[in-house]
Amino acid sequence: MASTSSPWHARWALILAMLLPLYILAAAVGTKFGWWGWQFGLGTMLFKWGPFVIGGVALVAVISLIACLLKPPRVGWGKALFGLLIPGIIVGAVVNLQSKTAEIPAIHDVTTAPDNPPAFSEGWAQRRVNAGSNALLDYAEPLNQSEMYQDDRFSELGTKSLAEINAESYSDLEPLPLGDNTPQQASDAVLGAMRSMGAIETDAISGQVFGTFETFWFGFQDDVAVRIADGQIDFRSVSRVGISDIGKNAERIRELRAATAARLR
Repeated sequence: MASTSSPWHARWALILAMLLPLYILAAAVGTKFGWWGWQFGLGTMLFKWGPFVIGGVALVAVISLIACLLKPPRVGWGKALFGLLIPGIIVGAVVNLQSKTAEIPAIHDVTTAPDNPPAFSEGWAQRRVNAGSNALLDYAEPLNQSEMYQDDRFSELGTKSLAEINAESYSDLEPLPLGDNTPQQASDAVLGAMRSMGAIETDAISGQVFGTFETFWFGFQDDVAVRIADGQIDFRSVSRVGISDIGKNAERIRELRAATAARLR
């Protein structure tokens, strides 16, 4: 009697496929907890090795599926098919993310005031330096004046300044009018909003509020500077590492602005 148990290769195809999410999780968690740097976790494990790991698992699943379908009693093909489905879902999610972020400029410094962005205090700027963060770029200078934008990928973007790119790509980000609120009320509202959003550190001095946020998976940290002056509240969010924030800083400003507005009368 022919065996009805799944062949070993189908079982392995399924096991390898089920390990893929754990591999991705390990890259994120290891970076977040400082087991390795973000360049290794994101750049090497996911961007460099990831396509080979996912492609290898998919190849094993395809070979197993063909073998199961060709060789009687044709059992185990379900496991092989499921083993192919998992890397397919991952690839689909990556393609979907790329399509959604294709038009997002490769910058990591976003503000509601491109012509005069809120500045970080000396102490907060030093924290960024101590953390090995990206240097704060001059909003008026073309990006290609910075070493990180020397790559040919940024040949077109590099001719523009941060002020121009912010104005073009994030024109929806506007200052929040102070209205009848006092600067102190505005400061308290911003601090409350930051803390409700999970800021890991906050500080406020005369007319300015600062905070640091950390992303859930990789633990990337972004710094926020808020200026309360001239009857309005301006926001700025800057990533500490990387070149493109894939829209995260603009998203944070939108959320922080809305949360602050909800706390003002």
